[in-house]
Amino acid sequence: MRESVQSEVLMSFLVSEELSLRIPVELRYETEDPYAVRMTFHLPGDAPVTWSFGRDLLMDGLLCPSGEGDVHIAPAGPGECADIGIRLQVRGDRALFLVSAAPIAAFLDRTDRLVPLGRERSYGDFEADLDRALKAILAEAEENAG
Repeated sequence: MRESVQSEVLMSFLVSEELSLRIPVELRYETEDPYAVRMTFHLPGDAPVTWSFGRDLLMDGLLCPSGEGDVHIAPAGPGECADIGIRLQVRGDRALFLVSAAPIAAFLDRTDRLVPLGRERSYGDFEADLDRALKAILAEAEENAG
């Protein structure tokens, strides 16, 4: 049985030091993929863009800097209710978003009620998901090599 948690938040997309845009971002969590959270960014004039990363990365990022590689999440100021910064990077291109921690914490609380943290393995098909991910990585590597 497929169950999910969804929420929409407004984030500030920091285009430059002088310019930011408020954009809607859909947060989605599904029991079918219990380790991942998906964020779909609705940028003006562009097709929606979805990023998927670990739920634990988002949880950790509420309290301290977390993430390696393409996704970095960290509190943007002191205190538990500070905004959090989400930096997404592809090659040399970066996008920075700011969002209030409160709706992110509320979303994560709802995901924890659906699939308690540490119990993810009892949901979804981890081995099949890992196999699909490895095949996709290998296919992409072959495509980029050729």
